[in-house]
Amino acid sequence: MITLRIEHKIANYESWKKAFDSDPLHRKESGVKNYRIYRPADDDLFVIIDLDFDNLQQAQSVQAALHKMFGMIEGKLIFGGQTRILNVIESKDL
Repeated sequence: MITLRIEHKIANYESWKKAFDSDPLHRKESGVKNYRIYRPADDDLFVIIDLDFDNLQQAQSVQAALHKMFGMIEGKLIFGGQTRILNVIESKDL
C-alpha cells in the first residue's frame, strides 16, 4: 500500500472540513482507497491527512494535483502545505 501524507496549518477547521468534504480532487475516481484525518492534540489549527492508494502512480498524480490546488488556497484556507509519499512497510493489528 502507498500512502500520500498531507500536512498543513489551517485557518479554521470547519471551513477546511467543508472544502475537504466537497472533494475537489475526486478522491475515489483518483484511486484513493481510504483516508484518515488527524489533528495534533495540542494544535486545533493543524491537520494531517493520509490518503491510501494501491499504487505509486495514483499517489503521484494526486500529489501533483494537490500542489496545484495549494497554489490557489495557500494563505487563505491553508498555510505551509507539504506532502510526502510513504510506502507502508508493516502494519499489524494487536
